[in-house]
Amino acid sequence: MTAALEINDLSVYFGDHHDLFQAVKSASFTVEKGASFGLVGESGSGKSTILKALTGLAPQWEGHMSVAGRELDRKRDRTFYKTVQMVFQDPYASLHPRQSVDQVLTETLQLHGFSDINSRIERLLQDVGLGPAFRFRYPHQLSGGQRQRVAIARALASEPQILLLDEPTSALDVSVQAEILNLLSDLRAEHGLTYVMVSHDLAVVAHMCDQAAVMRNGEIVEIISIEDMRAGRTKHGYTSQLLQASVNRVA
Repeated sequence: MTAALEINDLSVYFGDHHDLFQAVKSASFTVEKGASFGLVGESGSGKSTILKALTGLAPQWEGHMSVAGRELDRKRDRTFYKTVQMVFQDPYASLHPRQSVDQVLTETLQLHGFSDINSRIERLLQDVGLGPAFRFRYPHQLSGGQRQRVAIARALASEPQILLLDEPTSALDVSVQAEILNLLSDLRAEHGLTYVMVSHDLAVVAHMCDQAAVMRNGEIVEIISIEDMRAGRTKHGYTSQLLQASVNRVA
């Protein structure tokens, strides 16, 4: 079976040759089709940078990245964006304040060449748990959780195979976080999606993912199954530290 996503010996850089910073150092991992894979670590560990390299937002990289068996080069074409979509951390920043939900979804569907716009918008809103009453509202008329549901609907509009989730609940109230995580779990099951989820929160990763790469200072120090993570069976001291910090926060 073809892997949904393969990263081999990926290094990502920022700046120029006078002031070059290596944000990711020789990262490698594989995500099977239909799986949910976590990238976990503290702020600045390089986990979001991997998503930026995948989507073309961090153009200075070397190594190999492939999606559904197709090797990625420097440019991302329409086929890539039909296959891979991203849900960003902050639903307040990711939606245009002067566009209604209808405009956001219509524009996205037209961009991807769909014609049955009306029925698709209705279905997308239903999929993310928003009724037809939300269709003509603007972002300022929505709660944080509702905005993130709209952002998820927009990501689903192209009928992607892979969703990249960059801390999708960290900007939301704790009471809303579980709702969005449960929605994402349901959508993965219903649509056969593959997830790559970035988070600093091991509890979120344990809830959402099958396997995770633990990152520190731009390097993957360990790839661990969620079963082993829950049981505390770690191979690297840094993973143990993260687990202990997570337990202490909950306590």
